[in-house]
Amino acid sequence: QVQLVESGGGLVQAGGSLRLSCAASGRTFSSYTMGWFRQAPGKEREFVAAITSSGSNTYYADSVKGRFTISRDNAKNTVYLQMNSLKPEDTAVYYCAADSSATQLRLGVMVDYWGQGTQVTISS
Repeated sequence: QVQLVESGGGLVQAGGSLRLSCAASGRTFSSYTMGWFRQAPGKEREFVAAITSSGSNTYYADSVKGRFTISRDNAKNTVYLQMNSLKPEDTAVYYCAADSSATQLRLGVMVDYWGQGTQVTISS
């Protein structure tokens, strides 16, 4: 069993930065691909970024490529999402996710674990 707790959300102006953190419980954190999803009001949840268990591979949605960076610290059981050059359209609830399959996680299908979400609001 893995529990995921996100933090770091908030309200920032367009062009600003935020860093989200996701702390995971459990001894098997380092075996999971970790990812971030977001859901804006009235929209479906969408994939944002993912990082494989060792951190050797990262994946990004086209909409955040070059602005967001995902990283992980397996010693701290934590995954991060550094978000720069934020835009109003980045406003959403951001969810942390964990899955044993990188492909499954990137598709957002039958993901093993989800966090409760953290609100990110970007003002124009």
